[in-house]
Amino acid sequence: MTPERFDIYDDKQHWIGTALRSEVHAKGYWHRSFHCWIVRDEGEQRRVLFQRRRDIKDTFPGCYDITAAGHLTAGEQLQDACRELEEELGVNTPFEALTYLFTATQQLQGEVRGVPFVDREFSAVYGLCLNQPLESYVLQPSEVDSLYEVPLDDLLALFRSEIDVIQATGVQTQSPSDHAANEPERIVRVIRATEFVPHGTAYYTDVLEALYHVPKE
Repeated sequence: MTPERFDIYDDKQHWIGTALRSEVHAKGYWHRSFHCWIVRDEGEQRRVLFQRRRDIKDTFPGCYDITAAGHLTAGEQLQDACRELEEELGVNTPFEALTYLFTATQQLQGEVRGVPFVDREFSAVYGLCLNQPLESYVLQPSEVDSLYEVPLDDLLALFRSEIDVIQATGVQTQSPSDHAANEPERIVRVIRATEFVPHGTAYYTDVLEALYHVPKE
Protein backbone atom coordinates (compact mmCIF):
# COMPACT_ATOMS: atom_id res chain seq x y z
CA MET A 1 0.00 0.00 0.00
CA THR A 2 1.41 3.41 -1.02
CA PRO A 3 2.08 5.64 2.01
CA GLU A 4 -0.29 8.63 2.24
CA ARG A 5 1.04 12.04 1.22
CA PHE A 6 -0.59 15.31 2.26
CA ASP A 7 -0.36 18.79 0.80
CA ILE A 8 1.31 21.00 3.41
CA TYR A 9 0.93 24.73 4.04
CA ASP A 10 2.34 27.63 6.00
CA ASP A 11 0.24 29.19 8.78
CA LYS A 12 -1.39 31.53 6.22
CA GLN A 13 -2.73 28.55 4.21
CA HIS A 14 -0.19 29.03 1.40
CA TRP A 15 0.78 25.70 -0.21
CA ILE A 16 4.45 24.82 0.32
CA GLY A 17 4.68 21.23 -0.92
CA THR A 18 3.77 17.67 0.08
CA ALA A 19 4.97 15.28 2.77
CA LEU A 20 4.27 11.77 4.03
CA ARG A 21 1.53 11.46 6.66
CA SER A 22 4.05 10.26 9.26
CA GLU A 23 6.31 13.24 8.58
CA VAL A 24 3.39 15.69 8.68
CA HIS A 25 2.44 14.55 12.19
CA ALA A 26 6.03 14.19 13.38
CA LYS A 27 7.07 17.69 12.28
CA GLY A 28 3.75 19.46 12.77
CA TYR A 29 3.20 20.64 9.20
CA TRP A 30 -0.08 22.42 8.52
CA HIS A 31 -2.46 20.36 6.36
CA ARG A 32 -6.16 20.26 5.47
CA SER A 33 -8.96 18.08 6.77
CA PHE A 34 -12.68 17.49 6.27
CA HIS A 35 -15.17 17.21 9.16
CA CYS A 36 -18.81 16.21 8.78
CA TRP A 37 -21.29 16.06 11.66
CA ILE A 38 -24.54 14.18 11.03
CA VAL A 39 -27.81 15.00 12.78
CA ARG A 40 -31.24 13.44 12.55
CA ASP A 41 -34.65 14.66 13.63
CA GLU A 42 -36.89 12.58 15.86
CA GLY A 43 -40.15 14.47 16.24
CA GLU A 44 -39.23 17.91 17.57
CA GLN A 45 -35.87 16.71 18.91
CA ARG A 46 -32.64 16.95 16.93
CA ARG A 47 -30.05 14.28 17.67
CA VAL A 48 -26.35 14.33 16.80
CA LEU A 49 -24.14 11.37 15.86
CA PHE A 50 -20.49 10.85 16.79
CA GLN A 51 -18.04 7.98 16.56
CA ARG A 52 -15.51 6.28 18.81
CA ARG A 53 -12.11 5.96 17.15
CA ARG A 54 -10.44 2.57 16.92
CA ASP A 55 -7.79 1.82 19.55
CA ILE A 56 -5.23 1.29 16.76
CA LYS A 57 -5.41 4.89 15.47
CA ASP A 58 -2.16 6.86 15.34
CA THR A 59 -3.76 9.96 16.92
CA PHE A 60 -6.23 9.96 19.83
CA PRO A 61 -7.04 6.22 19.80
CA GLY A 62 -10.23 5.24 21.60
CA CYS A 63 -11.55 8.81 21.85
CA TYR A 64 -15.01 9.98 20.81
CA ASP A 65 -14.94 12.23 17.78
CA ILE A 66 -16.66 13.82 14.77
CA THR A 67 -19.25 11.68 12.96
CA ALA A 68 -16.90 11.31 9.97
CA ALA A 69 -13.64 13.08 9.21
CA GLY A 70 -10.37 12.68 7.38
CA HIS A 71 -7.31 14.34 5.95
CA LEU A 72 -7.13 15.58 2.39
CA THR A 73 -4.43 13.65 0.55
CA ALA A 74 -2.11 15.43 -1.87
CA GLY A 75 -4.07 16.94 -4.76
CA GLU A 76 -7.50 16.33 -3.22
CA GLN A 77 -10.18 19.01 -3.00
CA LEU A 78 -12.89 19.25 -0.36
CA GLN A 79 -15.52 17.73 -2.64
CA ASP A 80 -13.25 14.70 -2.97
CA ALA A 81 -12.98 14.38 0.80
CA CYS A 82 -16.71 13.69 0.95
CA ARG A 83 -15.57 10.09 0.32
CA GLU A 84 -14.97 9.87 4.10
CA LEU A 85 -18.73 9.55 4.64
CA GLU A 86 -18.92 6.51 2.40
CA GLU A 87 -15.69 4.93 3.66
CA GLU A 88 -16.36 5.35 7.38
CA LEU A 89 -20.17 5.12 7.51
CA GLY A 90 -21.43 3.69 4.22
CA VAL A 91 -23.19 6.99 3.43
CA ASN A 92 -23.25 7.89 -0.26
CA THR A 93 -24.32 11.52 -0.48
CA PRO A 94 -23.33 14.29 -2.91
CA PHE A 95 -21.03 17.01 -1.63
CA GLU A 96 -23.71 19.57 -2.56
CA ALA A 97 -26.03 18.07 0.07
CA LEU A 98 -23.68 19.14 2.88
CA THR A 99 -24.06 22.43 4.74
CA TYR A 100 -20.82 24.35 5.24
CA LEU A 101 -20.50 25.53 8.85
CA PHE A 102 -17.02 27.09 9.20
CA THR A 103 -13.29 26.41 8.92
CA ALA A 104 -11.43 25.66 12.15
CA THR A 105 -7.71 26.22 12.69
CA GLN A 106 -6.53 23.57 15.13
CA GLN A 107 -3.25 22.63 16.76
CA LEU A 108 -3.40 19.33 18.66
CA GLN A 109 -0.62 17.26 20.12
CA GLY A 110 -0.10 14.09 22.08
CA GLU A 111 1.74 10.79 22.25
CA VAL A 112 0.58 7.36 21.09
CA ARG A 113 2.49 4.19 21.99
CA GLY A 114 5.57 6.26 22.78
CA VAL A 115 5.49 8.26 19.54
CA PRO A 116 4.78 12.01 19.90
CA PHE A 117 2.70 13.82 17.27
CA VAL A 118 1.72 17.39 16.44
CA ASP A 119 -1.47 17.71 14.37
CA ARG A 120 -1.92 21.16 12.80
CA GLU A 121 -5.01 21.33 10.60
CA PHE A 122 -7.17 23.71 8.64
CA SER A 123 -10.47 21.85 9.05
CA ALA A 124 -13.49 22.57 6.84
CA VAL A 125 -16.54 21.66 8.94
CA TYR A 126 -19.86 20.57 7.42
CA GLY A 127 -23.23 19.36 8.67
CA LEU A 128 -25.72 16.89 7.22
CA CYS A 129 -29.24 15.98 8.30
CA LEU A 130 -29.82 12.30 7.58
CA ASN A 131 -32.88 10.69 9.08
CA GLN A 132 -31.85 7.05 9.23
CA PRO A 133 -31.37 4.74 12.23
CA LEU A 134 -27.96 3.87 13.67
CA GLU A 135 -28.32 0.28 12.51
CA SER A 136 -28.35 1.34 8.85
CA TYR A 137 -24.77 2.68 8.93
CA VAL A 138 -21.98 0.40 7.70
CA LEU A 139 -18.97 1.19 9.89
CA GLN A 140 -15.42 0.92 8.57
CA PRO A 141 -13.66 -1.67 10.79
CA SER A 142 -10.19 -0.16 10.36
CA GLU A 143 -11.31 3.32 11.48
CA VAL A 144 -14.53 3.27 13.49
CA ASP A 145 -15.05 1.29 16.69
CA SER A 146 -18.67 2.34 17.22
CA LEU A 147 -21.25 5.02 16.37
CA TYR A 148 -23.42 6.88 18.89
CA GLU A 149 -26.23 9.39 19.01
CA VAL A 150 -27.49 11.71 21.72
CA PRO A 151 -29.86 14.68 21.86
CA LEU A 152 -28.08 17.73 20.46
CA ASP A 153 -29.22 19.71 23.52
CA ASP A 154 -27.45 17.21 25.81
CA LEU A 155 -24.12 17.24 23.97
CA LEU A 156 -24.11 21.03 23.89
CA ALA A 157 -24.87 21.13 27.64
CA LEU A 158 -21.95 18.75 28.23
CA PHE A 159 -19.46 21.03 26.47
CA ARG A 160 -20.92 24.08 28.18
CA SER A 161 -20.18 22.29 31.51
CA GLU A 162 -23.87 22.46 32.44
CA ILE A 163 -23.89 18.67 32.97
CA ASP A 164 -21.06 16.24 33.79
CA VAL A 165 -22.02 13.23 31.66
CA ILE A 166 -24.28 12.18 28.82
CA GLN A 167 -25.88 8.81 28.17
CA ALA A 168 -25.45 7.87 24.51
CA THR A 169 -26.94 5.01 22.51
CA GLY A 170 -24.66 3.32 19.99
CA VAL A 171 -23.86 0.40 17.73
CA GLN A 172 -20.53 -1.47 17.41
CA THR A 173 -18.62 -2.18 14.24
CA GLN A 174 -19.48 -5.60 12.77
CA SER A 175 -17.80 -7.84 10.24
CA PRO A 176 -19.45 -7.86 6.77
CA SER A 177 -20.95 -11.31 7.42
CA ASP A 178 -22.41 -10.21 10.76
CA HIS A 179 -23.86 -7.08 9.19
CA ALA A 180 -25.62 -9.10 6.51
CA ALA A 181 -27.06 -11.61 8.95
CA ASN A 182 -28.13 -9.53 11.93
CA GLU A 183 -29.01 -6.05 13.03
CA PRO A 184 -26.31 -4.85 15.42
CA GLU A 185 -27.17 -4.77 19.11
CA ARG A 186 -27.57 -1.35 20.64
CA ILE A 187 -25.20 -0.36 23.43
CA VAL A 188 -25.43 2.43 25.99
CA ARG A 189 -22.43 4.40 27.25
CA VAL A 190 -22.03 7.09 29.88
CA ILE A 191 -19.60 9.59 28.40
CA ARG A 192 -17.68 12.63 29.70
CA ALA A 193 -16.39 15.60 27.72
CA THR A 194 -12.81 14.58 28.53
CA GLU A 195 -13.30 11.36 26.53
CA PHE A 196 -13.64 13.31 23.25
CA VAL A 197 -10.72 14.28 21.01
CA PRO A 198 -9.51 17.62 22.48
CA HIS A 199 -10.56 19.87 19.61
CA GLY A 200 -11.31 22.52 22.24
CA THR A 201 -14.52 23.64 23.94
CA ALA A 202 -15.03 26.51 21.48
CA TYR A 203 -14.85 24.12 18.52
CA TYR A 204 -17.49 21.81 19.98
CA THR A 205 -19.87 24.54 21.10
CA ASP A 206 -19.57 26.38 17.76
CA VAL A 207 -20.27 23.18 15.82
CA LEU A 208 -23.17 22.08 17.98
CA GLU A 209 -24.84 25.50 17.91
CA ALA A 210 -24.48 25.58 14.11
CA LEU A 211 -26.03 22.12 13.75
CA TYR A 212 -29.41 23.45 14.88
CA HIS A 213 -29.51 25.38 11.59
CA VAL A 214 -28.62 22.54 9.21
CA PRO A 215 -31.67 22.14 6.92
CA LYS A 216 -33.98 19.23 7.57
CA GLU A 217 -33.63 16.27 5.23
